[in-house]
Amino acid sequence: MKLQDTPLVKEGILRKLNDRTAVIGVVGLGYVGLPLALRFSEVGYRDVGFDVDVANVDAINAGRSYIQHIPAASIASARSANRFEATSKYARAKDCDALVICVPTPLNQYREPDLSFVLGTVESLLPHLRPGHIVSLESTTYPGTTDEELKPRIEGRGLKVGRDVFLCFSPEREDPGNPQYATSTIPKLCGGTTPACL
Repeated sequence: MKLQDTPLVKEGILRKLNDRTAVIGVVGLGYVGLPLALRFSEVGYRDVGFDVDVANVDAINAGRSYIQHIPAASIASARSANRFEATSKYARAKDCDALVICVPTPLNQYREPDLSFVLGTVESLLPHLRPGHIVSLESTTYPGTTDEELKPRIEGRGLKVGRDVFLCFSPEREDPGNPQYATSTIPKLCGGTTPACL
């Protein structure tokens, strides 16, 4: 199914997504982000993986895996096709068209999601956001996080969500170690903050 174009979309983001010339940034290269980045590469997108752990960045750029159920051959293949690279520098976010946030949300002492990694990541990305960016939160969290926490921070930078930046939530859909399911076969859900975001 083709995405429908809208006059609100800046810089032809829908066209870039449809013809797979969009550059996808995946922030957080753990057991959720790394398979997602590899899947984007596998279907023809160029993507940049962001991780604060420089050892993980170095491993990916050398074509090595640090997650048991992800074969090094998958990373090496994406790297050799020049479709996937990793960095620890958030300034590279300006080179991406979509930013997918896949950072941890461990439970705090009250058994509620600790949003410190999500909010810290968003704060690090804010200086590099530009009109036309898609920002999708994939970290496990409670309903309303995108509206209550991310949207005010983005709009505080003078970017209007739904007009300049397109904010979505797409919950994590991974089943690590299950050989019957992979990122490509698990149904994906996505919600937009506004109809234009969706």
